[in-house]
Amino acid sequence: MVDAPRIGPAIQTRDLTRNFGELVAVDGVDLTVRHGELFSILGPNGAGKTTTIKLLCGLLRPTSGSARVMGHDISENPLAVKQVIAVSPQETAVAEHLSARENLELMAGLHGIERRRARRRAEPLLELMGLAERAGDQARKYSGGMKRRLSIAMALVSDPYVLFLDEPTIGLDPQSRRGMWEYIERLKSRMTIVLTTHYLEEADALADRIAVVDTGRVIARGSPTQLKDGMEGAHATLVEARDLTEDAIEALTAIYPHVRPVDGGVEIDDDNVSLHRIEDCLRPRGVEIVSIRKRQVTLDDVFLELTGKELRE
Repeated sequence: MVDAPRIGPAIQTRDLTRNFGELVAVDGVDLTVRHGELFSILGPNGAGKTTTIKLLCGLLRPTSGSARVMGHDISENPLAVKQVIAVSPQETAVAEHLSARENLELMAGLHGIERRRARRRAEPLLELMGLAERAGDQARKYSGGMKRRLSIAMALVSDPYVLFLDEPTIGLDPQSRRGMWEYIERLKSRMTIVLTTHYLEEADALADRIAVVDTGRVIARGSPTQLKDGMEGAHATLVEARDLTEDAIEALTAIYPHVRPVDGGVEIDDDNVSLHRIEDCLRPRGVEIVSIRKRQVTLDDVFLELTGKELRE
C-alpha cells in the first residue's frame, strides 16, 4: 500500500458534474465519505452511479466541480488517485483460462509486485473470499458468484485504501447475492468501501451510510436508520379492521390526532400508541379488529416517498 494522507475525509466531492452532450449524467453531486466506512450510492439503473465511480477513479474528467480521494485531486493528480484505489467493475473481468490463484498473481504483477510476494498475498485473499478450495481450478468453471468474488479479490491484491464495488451482485440469484454480502461484510473496516447498487435491501444490509441518487442528483443521504426514521409515518401503527365507521374513526381521532384511513383500516401516526386504548375505543362501536401492528418502513418506502416511484431493476 502506498502512502496516502489521512487529513480530511477519504472522499470529498463538491458540485461534481459530468455531461455527455445534452445529457447530465452526474448533476452537482456533493459527497463526503469517511475513512473506514462502507458508503453506498443507491439508485435505479441510469441514475449516474457508475459515472460517479468513473469520475472518482480518474477514468472520466468532470465537466465541472471537483473531488478529492485520499487527499488527491481527481483532475490535478489522477495518477496518485489510481495508486490508492482499486475497482471491481460491473463487468466481471477475469481471465477464464487461468486459475483463481493465477488471476491474482497476474493482477499483482500488473501492480509491480514481484512474483514471490504476489503468491504470499494471493493466499489470504483466496481464503477471505471463499475460493481457497478451488484456487487451482480455471475460472471458466466457476459460478457467477465465484467469479464476482474473484473479481473483488483481484481488486484487493494491490492493498488499496479505497475499494469501489460497482454493482457487485448484479446478475446473481438471490442466494448467491446474500452469500456475496457475507464476503463484503468481511471487508468492512479493513478499508474505505464505496458500493453502488440498485438493490434496496443490499444497501440496507451493508451500508454505514447511503446517498440516494436519481437522475444524477443526490436526493437524500444518511444511515439506513436515519433515512427510514426520517420518513413521514415511520413510527405509525397500522390498525386493520372490519366494519370501520366514520363515527369510530372520529372517536379514535379524539385520542390520537393523526389518524389516516388506509385500505382495510387506519394508520395512527403517534409514538405512544396503546393497544388497549384502541380496543376500548373501537370494539364498543362494533368494529372488528383484525390486527394492530407497527409499520415496518423499508428503503423502498423511502425511495417511493422521495421520487414518487418504486425502485426496480
